Amino acid sequence: MSADAQTLSIYDAKAADYAKIVVSKAEHKSLTGFVDDLPEAAYVLDLGCGPGHYAAEMLKRGCRVDATDGSAAMIALAAQVEGLKARQALFDDLDAIDTYDGIWASFSLLHAPREKLPQHLAQIKRALKAGGVFHIGMKLGAAEARDALGRAYTYVSEPELLALLAGAGFEPYDIQKGKGVGLSGSIDDFILVRAHG
Repeated sequence: MSADAQTLSIYDAKAADYAKIVVSKAEHKSLTGFVDDLPEAAYVLDLGCGPGHYAAEMLKRGCRVDATDGSAAMIALAAQVEGLKARQALFDDLDAIDTYDGIWASFSLLHAPREKLPQHLAQIKRALKAGGVFHIGMKLGAAEARDALGRAYTYVSEPELLALLAGAGFEPYDIQKGKGVGLSGSIDDFILVRAHG
């Protein structure tokens, strides 16, 4: 999560509603591909884990999972997932080096300001083991704006995201696009990218 106080307070207030959102087919397919690309018993970070849906699925598939989120209410939900190590932390707090086989950032980094994305991607790259796998989900567009609920968003184009990833030393190898309905009820275009670190 970002350090945007308004965004975090909305997630704290809406955590139970967010937990009811169904994972899309595209996201489930991407999660399956992500785990399949990892070594056995991989050590994974779910960065911006929300209520822990993805982390729970990764645990079921044999991964060892750390989960972080900026929202205290989201972490309270994620901590209920058996076997999950969940703690409250912001993107800026990621200081691991050569630690994870994979890092999963599903629609979390879109809450970071555009000017901070290179820094956060560099932190993720450092935290991954050599050749590790990174998944990022972002909403497509060009603006920095607040949604109907007041959450801060950074929308990116496909070329911009791929350039940011390349700039941080990632090699994208799987790209999916689609449309989805979020917590605010809006239907947004999104992009999912899997890359090697």
